[in-house]
Amino acid sequence: MLRATSLARRPLLLLVIISILPLQVAGDSVFQDDEDPTWRTTPIDPEEWVDGPVLEGSPMDDPIVGQAVLAIDVSYVAEHDSGRVQGRIIIELFETWVPVTSEHIIELADSGFYDGVFFHRVIDDFVTQSGDPECRTSGVYPATSPMCGSGGSGQTVPLEHDENMSHIDGAIGMARDIDPDSADSQWYICDGPQHGLDPENRDDEGYATFGVVRDGMSHVRAIAATPTSNAPLGPDLLSAPLGPDRPLHEATVVRMSLIGVVGIDVDSSLDSLAVADSSTWSSARFVSLGLAIVAMAGAALLAFRPKDSIG
Repeated sequence: MLRATSLARRPLLLLVIISILPLQVAGDSVFQDDEDPTWRTTPIDPEEWVDGPVLEGSPMDDPIVGQAVLAIDVSYVAEHDSGRVQGRIIIELFETWVPVTSEHIIELADSGFYDGVFFHRVIDDFVTQSGDPECRTSGVYPATSPMCGSGGSGQTVPLEHDENMSHIDGAIGMARDIDPDSADSQWYICDGPQHGLDPENRDDEGYATFGVVRDGMSHVRAIAATPTSNAPLGPDLLSAPLGPDRPLHEATVVRMSLIGVVGIDVDSSLDSLAVADSSTWSSARFVSLGLAIVAMAGAALLAFRPKDSIG
């Protein structure tokens, strides 16, 4: 009797285990942790962008669904007798076309690397440049590190070009040294088209862009036109040919962060996922229930078989 009971339990245990497996597999697939950061599931509606650059028929003119959206919160003084302005510059990063550079900037921005860094070089109708961690105010501006303008994160990226990318108005690009693969953390935003920086218009490899301003372009232009060490009365009144082009009043990147992606309808995507998950669970439960019934029936038959048929 002991042997018969033991043998009867073995197929029961085996079938119960088999019946549970589909449910476990379904559970693993449905409840797998989502490792994407929150901003990856935050859609940004391009219709909200009203202060962009001048378009010129470039592939960069139109937003691309799914691309990362970067916010640069800035603080600056546009003119000597004006108050401090707080603003936000919205950048679309072209991850599809320049993935290495885009990911590099995303990692630095996500870590808070750029927060508190000031614009150390601005030239009206050319560029506004920032991104150097050495360019932080020490006490009272303009006191700063003597290395301001030459610092970085210590992690360089290779020069990354794409035929769709160029220095259109509002383009953001990577500053570098003579070595084309020396771009680190410093970036610049074009105030007006600067196609003289594109590789096809230069004797060297040129400079690489990785995104474009989608909103807040008026802040870029105001920072570019602020009085500097080279033009202390403003770019239209007095300009010296040499110098660091340092703003006389601190223009700061208060914060630089990822805020979303271009135009993904997350609600619809989640609804579709929920339907798929529900279907998966329903199928798994149906199969498991069927196998459990078979297991119970098989165990019952084995339990009531004559003793001599077991041995």
